[in-house]
Amino acid sequence: MKTQTYYLNLGPQHPSTHGVFRIILELDGEVVVKATPVPGYLHRGIEKLAEARTYTQVIPYTDRMDYLAAMLMNWGYVEAVEKLMGIEVPERAEYIRVIVGELSRIASHMIATGAYGADIGALTAFTYTFRDREYVIDLLEMVSGSRMTFSYFRIGGVAADFPEEFYPAVKKLLDQIPAMCDEYDGLITGNEIFQARTKFVGIIPPEVAVDYSLSGPVLRGSGVNYDLRKVRPYSVYDRFDFEVPLGKNGDCWDRFRIRIEEMRQSKRIIEQALEQMPEGPVLGKVPKVIKPPVGDAYAEIESSKGVYGCYVVSDGSPKPYRVHFRRPSFINLGYLGKLLEGWKIADVIAILGSIDIVLGEVDC
Repeated sequence: MKTQTYYLNLGPQHPSTHGVFRIILELDGEVVVKATPVPGYLHRGIEKLAEARTYTQVIPYTDRMDYLAAMLMNWGYVEAVEKLMGIEVPERAEYIRVIVGELSRIASHMIATGAYGADIGALTAFTYTFRDREYVIDLLEMVSGSRMTFSYFRIGGVAADFPEEFYPAVKKLLDQIPAMCDEYDGLITGNEIFQARTKFVGIIPPEVAVDYSLSGPVLRGSGVNYDLRKVRPYSVYDRFDFEVPLGKNGDCWDRFRIRIEEMRQSKRIIEQALEQMPEGPVLGKVPKVIKPPVGDAYAEIESSKGVYGCYVVSDGSPKPYRVHFRRPSFINLGYLGKLLEGWKIADVIAILGSIDIVLGEVDC
């Protein structure tokens, strides 16, 4: 009997793609013979738009990239401009950046954890993590006035200091985070069906992860101990004691587990930052009109998805000549086509979900 492969479009409108993302699957029955990812459906031309805006006006555009960890998107951009201009950020502002950045990481990982459960069929998990994320978002709203696209960072510091009511609220949340993570472990991690769907599925060998420039939980899930906050500390991260969770097999299970463990470590960092935070201004000495000298600068941070970098070129005018972002979700998708080969359609959903992409960042 003659058989032949056939093609199936997964997306661009499909809940499991976490936005408008398309994968062209060539299938032999239910087995993937070839997978071709097709990004670009959410492309808004942020890098090109930046060329027609002042340096300060670019900040709100960065929020729209990884909108689940918008504080971290602000950080990478302003750090590049500060490097270009030689601006010194006040110490208090650095601590504030760490606190809101780690809160943003927790909020992002909560969505990643719950949405991954929903991808595999455990919809209850999403309601628990989304509930807890609201507490984190309440804190970020208290600080910035916004719940999703914060535009809180400024070139030279942050927009405003923490209000007094922030401190008791954040301490209350930090006390609850261990119990929240334990609940996720009990509800999702301990589920034997979830384990069967994720263990030894979508394995990324460590050497392949390095070769493809993967980063974040995807890289560390393969056992590669690389976290910018440790290996090349920026801001004041070298003053904090925390661990870098690592996986053993590089499978979907490891990538999932690392995000829960990273929430626990973010809690440790925030506690130390609150304890050490000095008094002082939250914005450095910055000229009213920002006109960096002719030149270029590159800065990168450890985002919730991986290494997020920003390259800025100045021609001496008040607007950047060129802005380019290294988006970890986009680069982490680089190995997806090869990774999906040989797995079944149901596994495609599990593998894609384990990478934790945000299409706003992928397409930029």
